[in-house]
Amino acid sequence: MGELVPVAKIENRIFQVRGRKVMLDRDLAELYGVETKVLNQAVKRNITRFPSDFMFFLSREEIMRMSQIVTSLKFHKSVAVFTEQGVSMLSSVLNSERAIQVNIQIMRAFANMRRIALTYTALKRKIDEMEKKYDSQFGAVFKAIRQLMAPPPEPPKRRIGFKAG
Repeated sequence: MGELVPVAKIENRIFQVRGRKVMLDRDLAELYGVETKVLNQAVKRNITRFPSDFMFFLSREEIMRMSQIVTSLKFHKSVAVFTEQGVSMLSSVLNSERAIQVNIQIMRAFANMRRIALTYTALKRKIDEMEKKYDSQFGAVFKAIRQLMAPPPEPPKRRIGFKAG
């Protein structure tokens, strides 16, 4: 079976809010092929499955900061967002084949984003290490340049006269 939703399309719908990667209820509803109202009703019927680290509601200020979606959200009274664990829990309350398949793709998108973040962190660490190496190497280069720029040491003066022997 091919991908219902490309992972890249899902990744574009993952936002950073309150230090967490989350997805909006309306985006999830669209991916699952249900109305946002239906998704939120399923969550309300099973609210004990969605503690605050799985799902929370955005404040008006948070919604306003998300400028690319604010126009489509301004008529909603509240916007629920779901963390990776909340999205995973959604597959148990939206019991359809599409929900299961889309959830698999969403989990892959979150995993891919984690992998990219780890790669970025590893790359940053390597760059920091290289900077330290180059700093010491450049230190030696600067020392050599200073030595080249310094006047040559004066040769010892030859004494005039006889050398006692």
